[in-house]
Amino acid sequence: MKILVDADACPVKDEIIKVAKEFEIKVIMLIDTSHILYDDYAEIITVDKGKDSVDMALVNRIENKDIVVTQDYGVATIALSKRAYVINQNGLIFTNENIDSLLFEREMARKSRQTGRTCSKHKKRKKSDDERFESIFRKLCRDA
Repeated sequence: MKILVDADACPVKDEIIKVAKEFEIKVIMLIDTSHILYDDYAEIITVDKGKDSVDMALVNRIENKDIVVTQDYGVATIALSKRAYVINQNGLIFTNENIDSLLFEREMARKSRQTGRTCSKHKKRKKSDDERFESIFRKLCRDA
């Protein structure tokens, strides 16, 4: 088992590393060339900048029982099909039971934006958001 992180815009990289060290789980963080990331524990893989380049590099590395951290529903869907555990930066665990409704909601929001309707803005991330993620992520790593 390893942890794969779509790290380009991931706000919980430190929490992931902290928990991974506790459980001695290998971490691979994937970024594109427009980002710079260094870590003594995680393996950092940098791929060419381009639409979905990090996503494709990540899904090509997924194996059964890996843990994937992503906010991309497409990556989550593929990871689930490969029997991986998937969690987003807010601690939402993607499952075969909830992915269809999440994809549907995303499509409805996209259609709403096309008609000029605005969707709610994302709230500024708080320390409590990071703490909640860390707690849920720790349980996922323990139970995986």
